[in-house]
Amino acid sequence: MRFLLFMFVFHVIVQQCGAMLHPIDFLALQAIRKNLNDLPGSIFFSSWDFTSDPCSFAGVYCAGDKVIALNLGDPRAGSPGLTGRLNPAIGKLSALAEFTVVPGKIFGVLPESFSQLNNLRFLGVSRNFLSGRIPAGLGKLRRLQTLDLSFNQLTGNIPWAIGTLPALNNVILCHNHLSGSVPPFVSLRLTRLDLKHNALSGSLLPMSLPSSLQYLSMSSNQLTGPVDHLLTRLNRLNYLDLSLNRFTGCIPGNLFRFPITNLQLQRNQFTGRIYPAGLVTIPVVDLSFNRFYGEISPLFSGVQILYMNNNRFMGQVPGIMVDRLLSANIHVLYLQHNFLTGIAINPAAEIPVRTSLCLQYNCMVLPVQTPCPLKAGKQKSRPTAQCVQWKG
Repeated sequence: MRFLLFMFVFHVIVQQCGAMLHPIDFLALQAIRKNLNDLPGSIFFSSWDFTSDPCSFAGVYCAGDKVIALNLGDPRAGSPGLTGRLNPAIGKLSALAEFTVVPGKIFGVLPESFSQLNNLRFLGVSRNFLSGRIPAGLGKLRRLQTLDLSFNQLTGNIPWAIGTLPALNNVILCHNHLSGSVPPFVSLRLTRLDLKHNALSGSLLPMSLPSSLQYLSMSSNQLTGPVDHLLTRLNRLNYLDLSLNRFTGCIPGNLFRFPITNLQLQRNQFTGRIYPAGLVTIPVVDLSFNRFYGEISPLFSGVQILYMNNNRFMGQVPGIMVDRLLSANIHVLYLQHNFLTGIAINPAAEIPVRTSLCLQYNCMVLPVQTPCPLKAGKQKSRPTAQCVQWKG
């Protein structure tokens, strides 16, 4: 009886205001609105008057009698956003291709009913307070291109089925509490994968990520194992951040020839000698706090900001690095806490004001005194016993 009554009222509204929205979509929007409210300072829902055409509501976009996009909240920077829960009725919007919520205080779980949205291409609910697991049913959305659930409080594994989606371009799940292993991703359209700041563990298989990737961030997890065979394949990368994990093994020399603009490998357990395949022109390279050893390659002289501190490098600092440092082509050169034995620099040389050089705690008497970060400690040189032992 309630549905029949609704249909009668709905047709009266259609006759009065010319609205043509399908009744199922009309009901779904009503249910969605019931569970959400504007935060103080937001007036997003002021236009949601169900006696008028819902296709004229803020954030509602229609094609024919169906809702095809639902963008909840004022998208302008600094807007307060919304609060409440996402109603499972979202799954009734069968033609929905895009669903977004602006940053705010949306809490509760992501409804399982999202798996019914077979036309969904863009799902973005970032910087809210979503909790619980990522619905495994999202792995049914074969047309999904962007999945952004970043900066929430999601837990559990990344559903394996999400990695099988063939149309994925962007997967952004950073800053949650996700655990378990990283599933293989098969989409040859995937260009951005951002999983940083979670609790992911396990290793990455050589074929687990597609060569189409341009942005890869796995920072601040608990990932382990070697990645050399995987990285060799990802020759389209322009940003790579694997920092703050427990990765092991060596780094392939061809990585330094990729079109990367920012390379972050610090605070892992990488080891071995580093042999770049050519002059390194990546602007920012951070290899600090690992277990690299051997001599520093002069091919790193093309880097502008270079962190190689807290490793086991030995030998002389390449002369070309000194030249480029003094000409202000190298802006930061951190070499502290290694086993370096010398640097050919005139003690009277003037270090450019905007250039930072740190040489503390190596196996040499410092030829120049330069300011170092506080974490470098107060000791200028490494104890002789350590240097003899390491050399031996």
